[in-house]
Amino acid sequence: MSFDEIIDRRGSHSVKWDMMQEIYGVSPDTGLSMWVADMDFRPPDCVDAALRKMQEVGVYGYFGDYGAYHEAIQWWMKSRHNWDVDPAHIFTTHGLVNGTSLCLEAFTKPGDGIVLFTPVYHAFAKVINGSDRRVVECEMVNDNRRYVLDFDAWDAQLDGSERMAILCSPHNPGGRVWTRAELQGIADFACRHDLILVSDEIHHDLVFPGHTHIPMAHIDGITDRLVMMTACTKTFNIAGAHVGNVIIADEDLRARFAKKMLGLGMSPNSFGVHMATAAYSTEGAQWVDELIHYLSASKTLFDERINAIPGLESMPLEATYLAWVDFSGTGMSREEFTQRTLKDAQIAANYGPTFGKGGDNFLRFNIATPLSVVEDATERMSRAFGDLQ
Repeated sequence: MSFDEIIDRRGSHSVKWDMMQEIYGVSPDTGLSMWVADMDFRPPDCVDAALRKMQEVGVYGYFGDYGAYHEAIQWWMKSRHNWDVDPAHIFTTHGLVNGTSLCLEAFTKPGDGIVLFTPVYHAFAKVINGSDRRVVECEMVNDNRRYVLDFDAWDAQLDGSERMAILCSPHNPGGRVWTRAELQGIADFACRHDLILVSDEIHHDLVFPGHTHIPMAHIDGITDRLVMMTACTKTFNIAGAHVGNVIIADEDLRARFAKKMLGLGMSPNSFGVHMATAAYSTEGAQWVDELIHYLSASKTLFDERINAIPGLESMPLEATYLAWVDFSGTGMSREEFTQRTLKDAQIAANYGPTFGKGGDNFLRFNIATPLSVVEDATERMSRAFGDLQ
């Protein structure tokens, strides 16, 4: 396939394109949609073939027999991440936001503090607040356009009412791939404060050359309090399938999670399971390798052009396709640089404050789109901030 293909997603019930005027005031006819974290690329052919096979049967009943699905997950995690997964440890959820919510319900109670390392993926705070838990923001340090962890400050900050921490690994929106030492530090922090640690690793396949993702399951001393969350939906651009994996090695935690799923009557979407099984394959792996090569060129182009605009700095991406741009050097208010982006450049990008503390001077741009669109976006930004040149 060609990642250069322009696919017109307008009118397809795409939240990314069909809701941006309502939310951002940017017309899909003249603007660029760079907010929601899905890609403007078709998935690999093996995913479409799985859907065609379902259509040939023509009866869309309940899914059964997870053998091939679990084997595909096991193969992928072993071959791509050197991680041995026991199929008995796998729960299938309706995506990882749903998985996060289930973890909150299974392991915490209303009023409990839930630690987020901010700025971080905005849906975490939404489901925490929506379930009547408390968001506890442990703000990271922006050290020369690179987020680092501040355990001393966080140790002093916590008051003992916290029951869970949610980690985004690799990090969204900063694009960090955490080192083994950093992951061990997070594990030790969770142990010191007796926190269940939920590690959302949905971006673990989207890592750029020179960096290696380490599953939190490989870190010492954390198994008895660790919940791993993975999915193929970001990797293969099938977010609408709403399928994710919650993987729990500890028997007690697994039993508590299973009971919560049973009580809520959870069962999987058969379309998502078939798509995931097909994607986790040698054909899917080749497609991901080609995708990473393409996204590498996209981030290079985006960073070079954005960083050439005085006052703007794009945080170097180690993983993900989500560029995190700092506007603080412009001296502008948040309202001004946001309006220039929305109104002058006609680009819908995520508002930084929605990611929590540390996000006020930022916007997040999705660069998983054809290179010609990335080029157009950077030209629009250069014109919108042309008076700074």
